[in-house]
Amino acid sequence: MTGRPARPRPATTEAWPVQGGREPAWAAEGPEGHLAALYPLLAAAGLGLGVAAVSEPCPEPPGPAEEAAAASMPPKRRMEFLAGRRAARRALRAVGLECGEIPRAGRLPVFPPGRAASISHSTGIAVAVARAPGRDLPLGCDLELRPLPRGAARLVLRADEEALLDDAETPLGAGAAWSVTELFSAKEAAWKALAGPDGEHPAGPAGSLRDLRACPAGDGLRVCLRTEPAHAVRVRVARVGAGVFSYVVGRAAARG
Repeated sequence: MTGRPARPRPATTEAWPVQGGREPAWAAEGPEGHLAALYPLLAAAGLGLGVAAVSEPCPEPPGPAEEAAAASMPPKRRMEFLAGRRAARRALRAVGLECGEIPRAGRLPVFPPGRAASISHSTGIAVAVARAPGRDLPLGCDLELRPLPRGAARLVLRADEEALLDDAETPLGAGAAWSVTELFSAKEAAWKALAGPDGEHPAGPAGSLRDLRACPAGDGLRVCLRTEPAHAVRVRVARVGAGVFSYVVGRAAARG
């Protein structure tokens, strides 16, 4: 795989999308800094990036609906939920949009009109992407900071995708092909983008990630519904330390 983008250069203070462009104290040398380095890449694609950690000082939820949702959760899940909402507000702010509380319907976030974001969590870090005003972009992202074992491929891929895999258990990103972690994360991001507002896929809900098909496409992957191959998105995958961050950059053209 020669089209995968190289790891971005370390973030500058201008690339950090929170606290007026200053890197917060809790984001020193960890996955947060690696994610901040991606900010210019997402901005070029018409997307805003927001990052939050469960360990940072947590203000009160901005509204009663979000506060009530958080109060109903166990402590660990509540911290993740609130970090995800902070990340979403930061992603929206990065594209010039302010947002108050973000309640939920079932497991899905409910955004005010004209605002939307995709949220993901992993090992105490929350990340979100939001689209810029006037951009009709599908939204989906996924953060995986714990690499998956090669044996997990059977839960992610079908036989027609096995050629995408690394030939051996090489360090993440070291081989010419894709790791299980990268393919899992790309499909997770695509799943969110291919779903409708109610979480259902227009062509019928996929039963698992194996019901999505990934193919190489330029600097990333094309991921489609197997039941409707024309319904597809383009996904980029970036390394974040030992893990990966995947995000949807647009719809994919139908294949001839």
